[in-house]
Amino acid sequence: VQLQASGGGLVQAGDSLRLSCAASGRTSSTYITGWFRQAPGKERDFVAAISWSGRSTYYADSVKGRFTISRDNAKNTVYLQMNSLKFEDTAVYYCAAGRHGDGYFRPTNYDYWGQGTQVTVSS
Repeated sequence: VQLQASGGGLVQAGDSLRLSCAASGRTSSTYITGWFRQAPGKERDFVAAISWSGRSTYYADSVKGRFTISRDNAKNTVYLQMNSLKFEDTAVYYCAAGRHGDGYFRPTNYDYWGQGTQVTVSS
């Protein structure tokens, strides 16, 4: 499975961005897709995740109510709609796919990773 993240950019606080994660290869082997982010000098943190069916979604407390994860399986793409962006949302955002959903918040749960897309929010 190959993942390609896109949609990052430089925005002002309060603005919105939509990230996309396009998958190719044996996508049917993955159960869950997640977004993580990593700021300079910090660990990679969980942001949001969605099951293959889309019926189950999970969010970090820091983004609940502002970010929405969704997917279009016909396009093999998962989206992360980010509204009301804050300076502290600045990071490189990575999408990842895994075969199991139990540890959706752990980076180690995921088998495949995209290359990351930079999101910079100016205050």
